Amino acid sequence: MGDMDPHIFAVAEEAYKQMARDERNQSIIVSGESGAGKTVSAKYAMRYFATVSGSASEANVEEKVLASNPIMESIGNAKTTRNDNSSRFGKYIEIGFDKKYRIIGANMRTYLLEKSRVVFQADEERNYHIFYQLCASAHLPEFKALKLGKANDFHYTKQGRNPVIDGVDDAKEMSTTRNAFTLLGVNESYQLGLFQILASILHLGNVEVNDRDSDSSIIPPNNGHLSVFCELMGVTYQDMSHWLCHKKLKTATETYIKPIPKLQAINARDALAKHIYAKLFNWIVDHVNKALHSTVKQHSFIGVLDIYGFETFEINSFEQFCINYANEKLQQQFNMHVFKLEQEEYMKEQIPWTLIDFYDNQPCINLIEAKMGILDLLDEECKMPKGSDDSWAQKLYNTHLKTCALFEKPRMSNKAFIIQHFADKVEYQCDGFLEKNKDTVNEEQIHVLKASKFDLLVELFRDEEKATSPTGAAPATGGRTRLSVKPDKNKAGQASKEHKKTVGLQFRNSLQLLMETLNATTPHYVRCIKPNDHKYAFTFDPKRAVQQLRACGVLETIRISAAGFPSRWTYQEFFSRYRVLMKQKDVLTDRKMTCKNVLEKLVQDPDKYQFGKTKIFFRPGQVAYLEKLRADKLRAACIRIQKTIRCWLARKKYLRMKHAATTIQRYVRGYQARCLAKFLRRTRAAIIIQKYQRMYVQRTCYKRKQAAALAMQCILRAYMARQLYKLLREHKAIIIQKMVRGWLARQWFKRSLKAIVYLQCCIRRMRAKRELKKLKIEARSVEHFKKLNIGMENKIMQLQRRIDDQNKENRVLSERLNSLEVSHAAESERQRVELTRLRGAEEDAKNNANKVTSLLEELERLRKDLQNTQKEKKAIEDWARTYQDEMEQMISELKEQNHLLKNEKNDLNRLIQEQSQQWTEKMQRALKEETQQLENDLNEERSRYQNLLTEHLRLEEKYDDLKEEITLAVNVPKPGHRRTDSTHSSNESECTYNSEFAESEEGSRGGEDVPKAILDMSLFLKLQKRVSELEQEKQSLQNELDRREEQFQRARARPYIDLSLLCFQRQELESENKKLKHDLNEMRQSLRGSAEAGSAAPGSPAYTVLLDQLNASNEELEVRKEEVLILRSQLVSQKEAMQHKETMTEPLPYIEDVQKLTDAKEISQAYMGLKETSRSPFPDFHKLNEDGELWLVYEGLKETNRLLESQLQAQRRSHENEVEVLRGELQSVKEENNRQQQLLAQNLQLPPEARIEASLQHEITRLTNENLELHSDDPKEYKAYRISMLRRMVDLMEQLEKQDKTVRKLKKQLKVFAKKINDLEGGQMDVSPGQTADEPVHPVNIPRREKDFQGMLEYKKEDELKLVKNLILELKPRGVAVNLIPGLPAYILFMCLRHADYINDDQKVRSLLTSVINSIKKILKKRGDDFETVSFWLSNTCRFLHCLKQYSGDEQFMKHNTTKQNDHCLSNFDLAEYRQVLSDLAIQIYQQLIKCMENILQPMIVSGMLEHETIQGVSGVKPTGLRKRTSSIADEGTYTLDSIIRQLNSFHSIMCQHGTDPELIKQVVKQQFYIIGAVTLNNLLLRKDMCSWSKGMQIRYNVSQLEEWLRDKNLMTCGAKETLEPLIQAAQLLQVKKKTDEDAEAICSMCNSLSTAQIVKVLNLYTPVNAFEERVSVLFIRTIQTRLRDRKESPQLLMDTKLIYPVTFPFNPSSLALETIQIPSSLNVGFLTRV
Repeated sequence: MGDMDPHIFAVAEEAYKQMARDERNQSIIVSGESGAGKTVSAKYAMRYFATVSGSASEANVEEKVLASNPIMESIGNAKTTRNDNSSRFGKYIEIGFDKKYRIIGANMRTYLLEKSRVVFQADEERNYHIFYQLCASAHLPEFKALKLGKANDFHYTKQGRNPVIDGVDDAKEMSTTRNAFTLLGVNESYQLGLFQILASILHLGNVEVNDRDSDSSIIPPNNGHLSVFCELMGVTYQDMSHWLCHKKLKTATETYIKPIPKLQAINARDALAKHIYAKLFNWIVDHVNKALHSTVKQHSFIGVLDIYGFETFEINSFEQFCINYANEKLQQQFNMHVFKLEQEEYMKEQIPWTLIDFYDNQPCINLIEAKMGILDLLDEECKMPKGSDDSWAQKLYNTHLKTCALFEKPRMSNKAFIIQHFADKVEYQCDGFLEKNKDTVNEEQIHVLKASKFDLLVELFRDEEKATSPTGAAPATGGRTRLSVKPDKNKAGQASKEHKKTVGLQFRNSLQLLMETLNATTPHYVRCIKPNDHKYAFTFDPKRAVQQLRACGVLETIRISAAGFPSRWTYQEFFSRYRVLMKQKDVLTDRKMTCKNVLEKLVQDPDKYQFGKTKIFFRPGQVAYLEKLRADKLRAACIRIQKTIRCWLARKKYLRMKHAATTIQRYVRGYQARCLAKFLRRTRAAIIIQKYQRMYVQRTCYKRKQAAALAMQCILRAYMARQLYKLLREHKAIIIQKMVRGWLARQWFKRSLKAIVYLQCCIRRMRAKRELKKLKIEARSVEHFKKLNIGMENKIMQLQRRIDDQNKENRVLSERLNSLEVSHAAESERQRVELTRLRGAEEDAKNNANKVTSLLEELERLRKDLQNTQKEKKAIEDWARTYQDEMEQMISELKEQNHLLKNEKNDLNRLIQEQSQQWTEKMQRALKEETQQLENDLNEERSRYQNLLTEHLRLEEKYDDLKEEITLAVNVPKPGHRRTDSTHSSNESECTYNSEFAESEEGSRGGEDVPKAILDMSLFLKLQKRVSELEQEKQSLQNELDRREEQFQRARARPYIDLSLLCFQRQELESENKKLKHDLNEMRQSLRGSAEAGSAAPGSPAYTVLLDQLNASNEELEVRKEEVLILRSQLVSQKEAMQHKETMTEPLPYIEDVQKLTDAKEISQAYMGLKETSRSPFPDFHKLNEDGELWLVYEGLKETNRLLESQLQAQRRSHENEVEVLRGELQSVKEENNRQQQLLAQNLQLPPEARIEASLQHEITRLTNENLELHSDDPKEYKAYRISMLRRMVDLMEQLEKQDKTVRKLKKQLKVFAKKINDLEGGQMDVSPGQTADEPVHPVNIPRREKDFQGMLEYKKEDELKLVKNLILELKPRGVAVNLIPGLPAYILFMCLRHADYINDDQKVRSLLTSVINSIKKILKKRGDDFETVSFWLSNTCRFLHCLKQYSGDEQFMKHNTTKQNDHCLSNFDLAEYRQVLSDLAIQIYQQLIKCMENILQPMIVSGMLEHETIQGVSGVKPTGLRKRTSSIADEGTYTLDSIIRQLNSFHSIMCQHGTDPELIKQVVKQQFYIIGAVTLNNLLLRKDMCSWSKGMQIRYNVSQLEEWLRDKNLMTCGAKETLEPLIQAAQLLQVKKKTDEDAEAICSMCNSLSTAQIVKVLNLYTPVNAFEERVSVLFIRTIQTRLRDRKESPQLLMDTKLIYPVTFPFNPSSLALETIQIPSSLNVGFLTRV
């Protein structure tokens, strides 16, 4: 391990080996900045010693040594801005070993406890961990008496405002700390005592001090926290409250008690808390040392030093000064050991050596600790009666400012100074230096604590001496930290004198003792480098790292290590150690000469060692090499001895076994012979018995079956008769059941109605209570509600708009109500006036009637009437008041009813909105699921198609191989014969026939004598035409499929698409795909049959199959079109019904509105609205029922159903009639189509001259038949039709004559041109007979071709093979990719194709395309394992395909063309069929590329992703037998992550050089990453040694490197990262906690890309790497299985590494103009002519 890369275990192993080899004490000094990892490094070093050495007794001392770490971290570590677990004290642990180098004990010395952190923490920092662990465990029963709460409840734990550390459970950490205390022998009572003291410190921090006046303070009586503090500490409340606010002043004769102000009282309180914590810290350290102390004599020890790192903050005080002073001392010790002592020993031994300069920090140390240094001046100022920080600063300026270059004064301050340390300049503020150096505490407070009834507290202060200042003043606040130095135990007799020393003096003495200890041992240094200042994972800041390396002298160390000799032996030690490597003749009396002779033989390189006066010096690694030779020699000797002894023992055992085997064989063979004879006799007898027995059994079985069959027939017939009877009987029972069930349903409805009304009351009351409770909760926690509802603003705005609409409606209703109230009031007033008028008229009538009597009687009557009138007036007034009260009461009741109606309306509207929102969300979810399903189906269909294509190509290659073997077996081919590969594609039959025809032509040209079947040309042309028609039909279907895909993509953005349309589209696509596959299979069978037969005629099976398929395709197309039209009309009506839904879901529908809907469309819309209303929950239903409207809705629904049923019946009848008519027409069209095809086939067999006449005869016959039909139907129409036909015949005859004239004219011109061409060729041959015909023409035609070049290349028919050979078969991809434009061969081939299209030569076009496709297949078959070749031809095939599309003339491919490019489009041939063939060829090349890439990557993945440690040292300790030990240099053949990334870069650069489309590159990269992820995950699931936390970290890092590669290449959007998601989740699963139910829930939610089997497999294989980790329990795994039980997933454990994603080739037009392309001479295509 010492030869490996730097690792903490390697350093620990080196120290352990040197201790055992040199028998000298060792020290490991861990240094670095705060947060660099010093504590963790020291912890791992101790863990290594505990694991390697073990203990000498059964007391498990190594476990105790490790258990001290959790204790010291809990009481001495805290969270800072730079580190979440920063050690706030220094410690030096001496681990003792016996003579056998086993651990026997340990001892710990501590330095520099940061006491001020107990009472003060900066922002984003925490107090010591133990306080937060106590608060997190406050709910435990044993901690109830401590009266603790949350960390935010105490002043000492909430100042940092961040009491939680991410990923740390303080309650679990508390359990770990308590277990460590128990392991170290601290019993439960002592532990509770410790926690009691810690809890009292927290309560002391919450004690409030109030001002009494400006010079005194007071603690309020009955302070709760102070009472708890006194109760826990066992002191009196009065004494403690008194001395917290007072101090005692002593003079020579008297003693005064003086009150102190509030600020000093708070400082005194904080000083007491710090003092108590420091005493508790020392007590715990003492007990830890006692537990680790051993009675066995210590032979040697290894010390581990973990101390402060260099610190610099914005404000630096006394604490940072002491810390940096300690780091200066450690740096000096490092320089002394590494530089001074090392180089002095080289000089002493007279080794050739060149001195190396290094930074010596002795001047800086002298500035601090020398006489009249900073510490001396500070102690001197502390002794002065009126010393202050300002006066001390002036002394420093006067003493050192001009004499020391390392001391500076800031420009803008007189209370600070700057020291140039070895790491950096640090500015220190003088404020607080004196008080912190004194470190005093109130003596009377200590006396109160000593008088406590708490035994543990008394034990803490038993040896307490006076540490207060003569004035008894409390220390002042300020600064960042306060330090405490533990006094040396060896000077216990001088305790009183030591307490009087200042902190600086104590610290200097402690450092001196530490330096003496380190100098007495062999030091080993661990330099921890902090990667960044922000605590980010996997983030490295190079500048910070270099700054730290340069500051701590590592660069000079590297120089001296590279040039020096770290290992050394004396001559006698070397001779004693390596005597076994020497022969007897090599041993001399002179030990030095003996060692020289041996080293010259063992080590060939003389530079690897040097001979000094008394020692031999070795380069790094040489001692390990000699140790290996020694171990090999001893091992060989042991093996030789073992071999001889084992040989003798084995021979003795063999002789005994041989004798025994011979005896056993003799007896066994005799027994076997006797058994054989007995067996033969018994076998003969058994056969005879079996013969008769089987005969009897068969006869009995037959009789039994016969009887059983007769019984079964009887029973079955009876059963059938009974069943018939029951069926007739049950038909009548159904009618009875119908009536009874109807009555029961009505009864159930009535009962449900009553129950629902009651439930409505209960539910409304319950909802009101819930709403009130919710409003109260929301009133109390509005901010929490806001946090929970982040991201709901849009929904709230929508709801707000809906509320505004409802408010508008409410305002309209309110206005209506107000108008009704006004009208009602006016009516009431009018009635009152009318009543008054009637009363007056009644009185007048009475007065007029009384005038006929006498005056006296009239007078008396008038008096009586007056009295009566008064009484009536009073009664009327009473009645008026009563009426007014009744009216007012009625108005109030109306208002209440109106208010209730408003509330009910609001509730109904709200429920309707909720229902509509729920329905909308449901529709959106269903749409999303259906969309996803369609995407998956589309991808699966593409994958199946490409798999079928791959299988077809494989079978085709197999067929070619078998054909070659048969040909070679039957006839030996002649020299020069070359076979052309067929290109029989799954979607292109024409190409197959072309390739076979080409083979036949080449065979005939080669001179083959093998007889072949003669193909009928008429059959060939007929099949070719039929196949082309079928392919056109298939292409139209393919275009329809593409159009449907585009509609599907657009439909993804539409939120309210009808799901029935999507389902229909999916079914339609599936049916079309199945139909096409069926047609394809039949076509292949028919074509193979026709090819084997050799000839076919109209009416043959192949011909019939083609015609049937064509007719079926036409019929299917028409049916599909009709279905699409019908569905579109249905969708429009359904959409209008959905829009009308809101009007139909009003809360008050009346039967009159239903009656008004006379139109069937309106009735259907009403039915849709009622249907939506009926889907609402039960509360809406019963609210409607309360107003008596349910019956109305039910009647309307029945009426609507009747109308819809009648309309549906009418439509069904009309549809059936139309279907019958269409079927008849379709049958007639089929018959006509078959007849026309037969006629066409007959015409194709005739000579060209007779075809025209035959076609005219067929046309005349057809017209005659039509005439007869029309004549029979209608004579008038027949006459008009006959006249039109005659005119048409005349036109046809005239066209025929014109065509004949044109043909004759063209033939004459052709003869003239041919004669001119012959004359020109003859003239050229006469002029320059020594040259070829091309040479003189070349210079003449250059200007014309450059001027008129149209982007075409002309070649002769006989040069086609040469063209294919130079451009495809013999072309080197590397030269083309580097020197020429990408895709140049594709451009050249397309330009040749354009010329063939330009001259309208279909044979040349077909031949060129067939040759190109066959040649590409041939080169892929020959060099298919070369990635560069496959990538090159994939790029060129795609470019050729894009050119065919770009210049095809289709508008969809011409959008990005220039005007010139549009002019270059193909004019005569439609090559859409060949585009499909090239697409299939591109798919084949793509799959070949993936296979080639997989073969290259497969050996790298496991080694690079899993086995190789990319982050050195992260793997840590592995279980025995599982660690593969590797050297710092990777073995030959071992792949790393860098190898994979380099290979990926190579793939990417090759494809980019070849001009591969970016979208295609993305698909290749996605496939690459899937292979990497799948192979890595499969190996992880099969290897137990890989399932650990550290390996998860390695995998995460490797994946992050791959993601970084994707980012660099701008490929993050290609989907490659998603393919690594299972691997990422597996790595996260290895790292997360796996104990509690919460962890199980987190794992289930996190690992959504892993199957249940994979998750369980990883958990079962998880292997802990140290004692503090645990295996995953079986209960936890069962919990995971239970939670994942409902997952619907494949039970497959391993991922399919052979899976290939379906590939697509998006259209990528080229902006390159064809006329600008220059053809280099290196391609050897000079025979091509530019046109």
